[in-house]
Amino acid sequence: MSGDLVPAVTKDLADLTPLEIVEALDAHIIGQHAAKRSVAVALRNHVRRRALPEDVQGEVTPKNILMIGPTGVGKTEIARRLAKLARAPFVKVEATKFTEVGYVGRDVDGIVRDLAQAAHALVEEEKKAEVAEEAAVAAERTLLEALLPGGTEEGLERMRALLRKGDLEDRTVEIEVPEEPAGVPLGMPGMEEVGRNLQEMFQRMRPSSTQRRSLPVREARTVLQDLEAQKLLDEDEVASEAIRRAENRGIVFLDEIDKIAGDERAAGADVSGEGVQRDLLPVVEGTRVQTRLGMVATDHVLFIAAGAFASNRPSDLIPEMQGRFPIRVELDELSATDLQRILTQPRYALTRQYVDLLAVDGTDLTFDESAIHAIAEVAERVNREVEDIGARRLHTILERVLEDVAFGTDLGPVTIDGAYVRARVEDVAGDEDLSRYVL
Repeated sequence: MSGDLVPAVTKDLADLTPLEIVEALDAHIIGQHAAKRSVAVALRNHVRRRALPEDVQGEVTPKNILMIGPTGVGKTEIARRLAKLARAPFVKVEATKFTEVGYVGRDVDGIVRDLAQAAHALVEEEKKAEVAEEAAVAAERTLLEALLPGGTEEGLERMRALLRKGDLEDRTVEIEVPEEPAGVPLGMPGMEEVGRNLQEMFQRMRPSSTQRRSLPVREARTVLQDLEAQKLLDEDEVASEAIRRAENRGIVFLDEIDKIAGDERAAGADVSGEGVQRDLLPVVEGTRVQTRLGMVATDHVLFIAAGAFASNRPSDLIPEMQGRFPIRVELDELSATDLQRILTQPRYALTRQYVDLLAVDGTDLTFDESAIHAIAEVAERVNREVEDIGARRLHTILERVLEDVAFGTDLGPVTIDGAYVRARVEDVAGDEDLSRYVL
């Protein structure tokens, strides 16, 4: 099997060129070069805009992207990996969920609230990492006092030596942790944010309470370090940075946007789909939404929309929505060669995942080249003859191929070759009705 395509990128986002962003995406996603170039330029423009004078920054809006292609070719993965690379707040939303309840649809402002929450979690994680050393010292002190209540300094020092040596990891200790607040159940869709706000209000109104928990030292240490780090954070600073991060680096992935696009050629186009587009439009154009962190503006959030557009076209979107996605890229269908590369080349390729999983139970799994060719050929054929679900077909076929091997343990060396693959799937793949349900 071939090695990783490229080494992991460790440079700061501000130093990454579009070429380096594409190379980083190549480590996880096969092909789709045009889409990668487009998102790389869009991400780089986020950095370029922040280097401009403040009066100019406000005038430069992100160039939103519309990805067109069948399922399973990498649309979602490109957006997800891009956000991870940029350490940007990222939200994936299926456009069809806004048609689930009522004519107008669900509360689209929830997208922005989710984005703000994702930004808060990201910033909080970074801030906790900055105070991790100080939090670890404080957690160790609390842990020692719980292990030896009222102990002398000499006794605590002896206990500290045992603790650092790892001799007390399995000992049970009682620690005090904040009591989990009861949730505020609100059954109506779109009311989740109201529930969170009410819960926070009730928490502020009542005195904070704690509960005692008995945990092994190894678990108690993690809990205490997190609690101590939380005490060291300035919540106002975290919230302010989270808002800034959401507004300037946020990425929203709108999936299945084709499902809310009407088809002018068909009678009775889906009116609710057009209503959802009009609800989404202010968020995409730029609006301000009240979140639990404060007001969040979406003027500079990057929106990446995606859809198969198998039975309609991007031009079936309302004109205002079309204008908000000026960059359009078409993703290619996956060939058998592409599927072979997907099986082996990405850093976390499927075949490597199965090798690592089965090694846990003492099975030394190996795929030879003929097996890789056979799996890819079967996947490509079933996609062509039944329904094209792209690389997701590989998951189903590999599960079928490895069913007996995964059922066993301590099998030692096991080699999967082309003949084994064909014996496991050919009877199903050759029957269109059966393969439709099994593969």
